[in-house]
Amino acid sequence: MIHRFNWGCGPITPYGWVNSDIRAGAGVDVVGDIRQGLPVADDVFDYAVSIHALPEIPYHDLNQTLTELRRVLKPGGILRLGLPDLDKAIEAYKSKDVDYFFLIPDEAVQGISSKMIVQLLWYGCSRTMFTSEFAAELLARNGFHSIHICRFRETQSKFPGIVELDDRQIESFFIEASK
Repeated sequence: MIHRFNWGCGPITPYGWVNSDIRAGAGVDVVGDIRQGLPVADDVFDYAVSIHALPEIPYHDLNQTLTELRRVLKPGGILRLGLPDLDKAIEAYKSKDVDYFFLIPDEAVQGISSKMIVQLLWYGCSRTMFTSEFAAELLARNGFHSIHICRFRETQSKFPGIVELDDRQIESFFIEASK
């Protein structure tokens, strides 16, 4: 049996995953602040996925967070992150591609630079921005190896189900790394 972990799940709590969030809610199996350690044993999960949760962690807590995600993975386990792509946002801004920022309605802000800022900060929830280079550096610094940038719904791992939670394709990049 494959054990899979959905960290920073929010309200997205699919069946067959151990869903974890800082807040209790329907379908959340593990409640806790990852920066204080999760109430999960070492080496439990074959893979862990986090979609747009890592940006909510302040920069000074990223190493601790990634170390904790590594701790709960089995040896050889895979971490897959979906992260908002700063490079794509800058490119869309520079080319004046307002459609790229479709998630931010005109009722919130109207200018393209305003939309870029609100989207990257996700209405003030995000504390850290990411490029694929920065994410790869953080993963390597925290003991991960075999780091790969992946396309939406594609994996370099032996676990096809690891892509099931992929979301927000247009604004994201996906990165995988092994414990």
